Amino acid sequence: MLSRMVECTIGFSVGIMLATALLHALPEAFESQISNRILFLVMLSGLLAFFLLEKFAILWRSRHHRDISHDRKEARKVGWMILLGDGLHNFTDGILVAAAFLADSNLGLMTGLAIIVHEIPQEIGNFIVLLNAGFSRSHAYFYNLVCSLMAVLGGLLGYLTLEGSMRCIPYVLVFASSGFIYIALSDLVPKMQLQDNFRGAILQTLLVGIGIFTVILMTNHY
Repeated sequence: MLSRMVECTIGFSVGIMLATALLHALPEAFESQISNRILFLVMLSGLLAFFLLEKFAILWRSRHHRDISHDRKEARKVGWMILLGDGLHNFTDGILVAAAFLADSNLGLMTGLAIIVHEIPQEIGNFIVLLNAGFSRSHAYFYNLVCSLMAVLGGLLGYLTLEGSMRCIPYVLVFASSGFIYIALSDLVPKMQLQDNFRGAILQTLLVGIGIFTVILMTNHY
């Protein structure tokens, strides 16, 4: 049941993230007075940055995979490192949502929704990893909740910081868009490609379409 929910969330997330980035965040940023060449450079830098971060995470997890299986003390350390990384990630997400809301309230809603649907499978995965690292179920719930609340802190700090420097918002929006596009096409779409039956492929396509339609519908409605 849980794996089925995660599988359905992936297709919906792809639609939401791509539509938010390509239909709203990037057009909003490119309407500013900043040179298009500079904004495209920011986007390229963002794509490369997310690639390097993901590559580092893969190498780090591969190196410590045996430690989780054989060394209880080292497994707890790995669990804490995962929580730290997740907390920093959520803190950054909060800043991105704040920047989006300062640019446009509809864009803020879409950015928040895109982050939420993407975080669902990630938080489930982190919870399972924490259990494997020796955390009790209650502790895993609690620490995941604390990490999630870091997004609120990031949002408050982002709002207070960016409100006085509105010209930075287009850069943040382009960087956020590069993250959405990279995550959707590099992480989520390959998982969808693992579906090897026609019925599943049709369902995934419908979920992507529903995600895109949701962004369009909410934007027009509000």
